[in-house]
Amino acid sequence: MDETDGADGVGITAVVAPEAPGAWAASDHGCRREGAGSFVVRPCGPLEGTVRAGGAKNSVLKLMAATLLAEGRHVLTNVPDILDVEIMAEMLRAFGVSVTREPGGRLVIDVPSIAELVPEAPYELVDRMRASIVVLGPLLSRCGRAKVSMPGGDDFGGRPIDFHLEGLSAMGAHFETVHGNVEASIDPDAGGRALVGSQVVLEYPSHTATDNILMAAALAKGTTVIENAAREPEVCDLAAYLTSMGARIRGAGTSHVEVEGVEVLTPSTHAVVPDRVVAATYLAAAGLCGGEIVVEDARIEHMAMLVRKLAAMGVHVELRPTGMVATREGRLRSVDVATLPYPGVATDYKPFLVTMLTVADGVAIVTENLFAGRFRYIDELRRMGADVRTEGHHAVVRGVQRLSGAPVRATDIRAGAALVLAGLVADGETVVSDAWHVDRGYEDLAGALSALGAEVERR
Repeated sequence: MDETDGADGVGITAVVAPEAPGAWAASDHGCRREGAGSFVVRPCGPLEGTVRAGGAKNSVLKLMAATLLAEGRHVLTNVPDILDVEIMAEMLRAFGVSVTREPGGRLVIDVPSIAELVPEAPYELVDRMRASIVVLGPLLSRCGRAKVSMPGGDDFGGRPIDFHLEGLSAMGAHFETVHGNVEASIDPDAGGRALVGSQVVLEYPSHTATDNILMAAALAKGTTVIENAAREPEVCDLAAYLTSMGARIRGAGTSHVEVEGVEVLTPSTHAVVPDRVVAATYLAAAGLCGGEIVVEDARIEHMAMLVRKLAAMGVHVELRPTGMVATREGRLRSVDVATLPYPGVATDYKPFLVTMLTVADGVAIVTENLFAGRFRYIDELRRMGADVRTEGHHAVVRGVQRLSGAPVRATDIRAGAALVLAGLVADGETVVSDAWHVDRGYEDLAGALSALGAEVERR
């Protein structure tokens, strides 16, 4: 998507870029500049307390892109205070959009007229975040042209943008790759400036490709049908927002989505859906450390397969009036895990599950079906004493009684968070460097875990 950074970017490693001019100041809980910071973690006992998942990173970035479709003032609430939101805000500003964060997780976005929009995404911002490719659809649909650099982001293997380009091409878009940029325009034979509704069959149910085509189709002439569409809750969240703006969408959340294009959309106010991956992080913490953790805003219906897998490992999860509650029964048990598109086990959950399996009773086989490079954090777990062997897209995890604290490095958002969790069950001190990766998707992971009784410091 993450991210889910779905299977939708290219294999370009994000560079350490200087902080963008005018970027929001670092929060009190730590420095959010890329390349800076670390987590210092020490072992702890059972965790107790209540946390919030907050708004979903994998939804809010697409919602911010969707505001480009309508002139006027948009308001998003339940917006997480994370680095990726700051990067997307800087990108919108580069287009001529005004973005203001207000207290209480409220984001106010003022979008100018088409004449005032500059539909060109700067390389230095696109390269910092794979999800930035989702500006392509709305810019092309509203402005008739767009120029977007090839995206960067987390470094866990190639994720081609072909699905995006093929889908938009079916709607009349024309693409050229020039000096590392994707330059998009409307094919004159397809009706001039407007995209035209078409049938788009995705080779893979790509999350961000579905989002991109969904946004582009909202203002297209005629009806667009997306087959093999992604079914994630975040896709439904985007569809709900677009519908509140006046879009006509049927079937969101299924593999068959129909979008009847309209002539104009209007601004709206929308609350971002809770982040199921952040919620999963805290459920995994309960599984590792024991105790009782309540994630008060988590939606259990969005995490059914994960809850089933956690139950098989000995982690009891239930929905109570206070929220989603996780407790552990005895030592963790090993279970096999295979990542699949939603509603299967998300690839973003896998680093947490692998970390749990490193201290579970037994041997498990973990299969990564989405990203060839997403076992890169395994070497860091091995530094902590984990017994893990990888071969191709499989990993064999043999549980040990206890991990050992060590200096390790975050390689992406979820891997970084998983290494922080590993430090909670490791003897001695664990230092997780390149913490800015984690800041991209977590508002204050150290603070949240500390509030539950963990000993985690963000430096």
